Amino acid sequence: MKTARELGLIPQGRLEPGPGNAITDVAGVSVGHRSLRGEGIFTGVTAILPHTGDIFRVKPRAAVEVINGFGKSAGLMQVAELGTIETPILLTNTFGVAACTEALIRRAIAANPAIGRKTSTVNALVCECNDGSINDIQAMAVTSADADAAIEAASTGAVEQGAAGAGSGMTAFGFKAGIGTASRLMRIGKRDFTLGTLVLANFGAAGDLVLPDGRRPDPRAPANPERGSVIIVMATDLPLSDRQLQRVARRGGAGLARLGAFWGHGSGDVVLCFTTADPVEHAPSTPFATQERLADDHIDIAFRAAAETTQEAVLNALCMAPAIPARNGRVYPALADWLKENPTP
Repeated sequence: MKTARELGLIPQGRLEPGPGNAITDVAGVSVGHRSLRGEGIFTGVTAILPHTGDIFRVKPRAAVEVINGFGKSAGLMQVAELGTIETPILLTNTFGVAACTEALIRRAIAANPAIGRKTSTVNALVCECNDGSINDIQAMAVTSADADAAIEAASTGAVEQGAAGAGSGMTAFGFKAGIGTASRLMRIGKRDFTLGTLVLANFGAAGDLVLPDGRRPDPRAPANPERGSVIIVMATDLPLSDRQLQRVARRGGAGLARLGAFWGHGSGDVVLCFTTADPVEHAPSTPFATQERLADDHIDIAFRAAAETTQEAVLNALCMAPAIPARNGRVYPALADWLKENPTP
């Protein structure tokens, strides 16, 4: 399978992608998958690690933007309140949230036995989309061991896209979709920064997709109500406050809108944005901490990067996923196949 850029869907933009065009272009960020296949089972877990150390002890600063809150994720409320994350970020199907949450808690306790006894509890962070049209979600196939496997598989190299990990059974705009990622380089002053985005794409009504060249691919499927979801995870090394991180996260909505999405009633659309700059110590040695922060007058480049990477990441999720039959016999086609049958005039 080819990426959207390799298929000529990405127009010349104002920002260039990083060397891998992935969220892992942000130094220290790693991604791992655990894909589950079986009788009626087509699901999995995707793990995003902000750094390789103890995330509970060294907490990346973060923010969350809930575009439409039709979802069952865990841990977002504390991120919104405190502006930090304490565990790897796990993506999975709706009924896999509990198993993934337990895995994160147990891993944190194993590394920090004082959790819940001599120090605070840990805020496990899990986001979800409903893959029930392809996967037998009632089987509750995802286990804590699968979550552990996704974390252990995390690497800083290339990211597998399409029907991988949590993206195994996801669809978007009537096509097969799943995991997608993209990145952009940012020059501010005399310093270079990166913003990378990973999406779990499972949203958009059939027939609504708009390609960058204006074409509207037809998956030849009924235009059912919008009842999917999309999880957008952004990472950057740009020093931003939690307020600024939320503002950047909000621009993920611009990337979705470029694709034709309108965030329908039944769609859970969530953006999580974190920075690897100036993390927060769990046990600070002094009452005050000094943190670097970008001047707001220079933040537009990060806004642009957020919109561009979200759009391209979703297109990559679509382009990298092969066609697959649903549980009801319907086939979710591959966008790549439609592009072959409908070349650009």
